[in-house]
Parts: sequence; C-alpha cells; structure tokens
Amino acid sequence: MAPITLRKSCTIVPTEPTWIGRFPLAEWDQVGTITHIPTLYFYDKPSESFQGNVVETLKNSLSRVLVHFYPMAGRLRWLPRGRFELNCNAEGVEFIEAESEGKLSDFKDFSPTPEFENLMPQVNYKNPIETIPLFLAQLTRFKCGGLSLSVNISHAIVDGQSALHFISEWARLARGEPLETVPFLDRKILWAGEPLPPFASPPKFGHKEFDQPPFLIGEKDNVEERKKKTIVAMLKLSKSQLEKLRSKANGSKYADPSRGFTRYETVTGHVWRCACKARGHSPEQPTALGICIDTRSRMQPPLPRGYFGNATLDVVAASTSGELISNELGFAASLISKAIKNVTNEYMMIGIEYLKNQEDLKKFQDLHALGSTEGPFYGNPNLGLVSWLTLPMYGLDFGWGKEFYTGPGTHDFDGDSLILPDQNEDGSVILATCLQVAHMEAFKKHFYEDI
Repeated sequence: MAPITLRKSCTIVPTEPTWIGRFPLAEWDQVGTITHIPTLYFYDKPSESFQGNVVETLKNSLSRVLVHFYPMAGRLRWLPRGRFELNCNAEGVEFIEAESEGKLSDFKDFSPTPEFENLMPQVNYKNPIETIPLFLAQLTRFKCGGLSLSVNISHAIVDGQSALHFISEWARLARGEPLETVPFLDRKILWAGEPLPPFASPPKFGHKEFDQPPFLIGEKDNVEERKKKTIVAMLKLSKSQLEKLRSKANGSKYADPSRGFTRYETVTGHVWRCACKARGHSPEQPTALGICIDTRSRMQPPLPRGYFGNATLDVVAASTSGELISNELGFAASLISKAIKNVTNEYMMIGIEYLKNQEDLKKFQDLHALGSTEGPFYGNPNLGLVSWLTLPMYGLDFGWGKEFYTGPGTHDFDGDSLILPDQNEDGSVILATCLQVAHMEAFKKHFYEDI
C-alpha cells in the first residue's frame, strides 16, 4: 500500500455565532461507547460537470452546517461521579487533507485493513477530553483522481442515526440545497437531570445490560482475552441464503407465527451460534449478546423528528453455548426477539432512573478504545452485534457524485460486529465481524456451512 501523506489540518468553526453555554447530556449519552466511531466513503474521480473545488466545497458547507448542529462544534468536559457535559463553545471540528501515491484499485474488496488507519483522522485519547474535537474529517486524494472521505464522530454526542443526519445535511448544503430536517437539540426530553414521572406501580428492574458480561469458565476477569490478536472479516449473505436462514428460524417451534423473525434476529442468532462453535466453548459456558436498539419510536410520546443525540439502548440476550448449539436457530432468534420486545417506554424510564441514581457512571462506559481494561467487554465468550440495516448510510453526494463504497472504519475489538445492507446487491447483507485470529477460520466455516 502506497504511503499516505498528511498535507494540512485546520479547524472549521460555524460561519455565524451560535449559542454558547453548558449543555446537559442525557443519561444515554454517558454510557456505552463514548469514544469516536469512524466511517469511510470512497469516490471515483469527480466528473467534468463538477466545476467547484472539492476541498473548499467541503470546508464551506461544513462551516455552514455547524450553525444548525452547533453541539458538534463544542467540547466535552468531565464532571464529578464519572459524568460529563457538553460545553457549547464553538471551538470547531477538525478537517484534514491528505494525499496518496496509490490508486483506489489497491484496496481490492475494501475490507477494513490496518492501511485504513491512515485514511482516517486519528484521535489521541491521551489528550485532555476538553481539547478533543467531537467530529473529525479527512479527505484523501489518490493518484488515480479518486477520493476517500473519512469521518470520525464522538459517540458521546450522537448515535448512528444522528451522525448520519448530520453528514447528510452537510452533503445537502454542499450541493446547494436547503436543510431537509432541522435537528431537535433539547436533550431534556430524555429527562437528563429532571425528576422522572411517578410510576403507577413500583418499577421492576430487569436491565441485564448494566451487569458485567460473563467471563470464560475458570477465569475471574477478561484481561487475557482482551490481549489476544484479532482480525476483521466482511462476510456476505446473499438474498437466497438469508431466505434460507429465515425459513429455518420461522419454521421452528420457537417462532411467533403472527410476525416471524426479522432479518436482524435471524442473522444475529446465526452469528451467535457460529461464534460459540468456533470458540470451542464447553456446553455450560454462559454467553451474552449485546443488541443495540433505536428507541426513538418506542418512547411515549415518540421522540421528535430530528432528535439529535443518543437514543439507542444496548440490551442483552443471554444463554449458554450448549443451549444455543443444541437447539435450532429459532431458539437463538427467540432470545434476541424477546430482549428487543422488552424495550418499552417504561423499560427506558426505569433504566434512566437507575443510571441517575448511580454514584459513578464509569463502570458503564466503554472506554476500551483508550486501552483500558475496564468497562463492559463483549469479546469471548460474548458478542456485540449492531444493525446498520435501517440506517440511510448510502448515497452521500457532495456535488461530484455518490460514493461507490462506504463501510465501517477499523474495528479491532473481539466480538465487535455490524450487519449492513449490501450496497451493490438488492436484498443481501454484509456481516463485518471482528474475532480472535484463532477463531476466525472456524467461524467462517460454520457461518456458511450451517445455512
């Protein structure tokens, strides 16, 4: 892979003065992954019809979109008790220009590789949190005229839905179009720092997601598992393979005939079973699956259109490897389906109340990107699987055409997995999964043979 040279870095601030002040974050913003999440977009050489300057177009429109999404131009600051708040100070975001002697064709299938690192703006978490931009973008020009644009966005500020809202409005302004959906910025709607409404009956607390995920039998921590070398694979399931899996799951005694299992429940159940087999667990090994749910439409009333923040909640399905492997696929899918159905407005409210009453939130914060050994670990014997199936992630056009490929940046934590729609083929999906090197070949074998 040809080396990549960083040419310039600059700070982009909003074009107009924006509200300045301390901005309280909701409980959901302060738990789970609070580091940055990278996404990469690759573009062919801009066509002759694009008359503008790529860099100036990106910078000018970014500066304008920050006026509407001004929290993105702020900085986090720690508060006591493992909490933080957003300081809306208009300090801006980082924009980096880079060049490569290579060509886009060097990337073959665009699976995340260590070389991807150089295409992505890096975040140094050793710096004080007050100095770290919440949004970083890097434009890399290739010798063939093609481009890559990588964005790295703080998960403490937004979830996937809100991140894509911000990026798509940035692209609209770059194309000379008006904003489509004004962001709804008030996080108080999720009761940050507000007393909760009284419940008719005392809430029953059953939030497994706040528990420590299980360790391997015989281990008292996951320190050794965290150290093991990992590898990423992008595995495709065609439309017909998906249909085969779904009919297997829906034909089982665990299926609910009134609705059937979703694509996500089916594929995730399949992945969970295959991971248990590949990892060679003993039958009594407890295993947890982390599931990320968008709660915008589950709240009562539903969150306003354009709610800008974190409205996703991680829930947990749990079993033993023996149960998952000895039962049919429908069993695993039913555990996932049940965990998702449990997320009601009351469930959310009870979770918020629970977090508000915690002395310290650090134990719920996933800081593993900081090289820490603390926080929840969804590696062996566990798994975390996030769905990008319903996110509007494709078709990002800044004026020189849509990307021909987009996907996650590097993710190198054991058990860290994503399901995304295949960009090029209708009805098929891609599993981007990271597992220990020792388990990956066995996983691939089961992944396709067990369909």
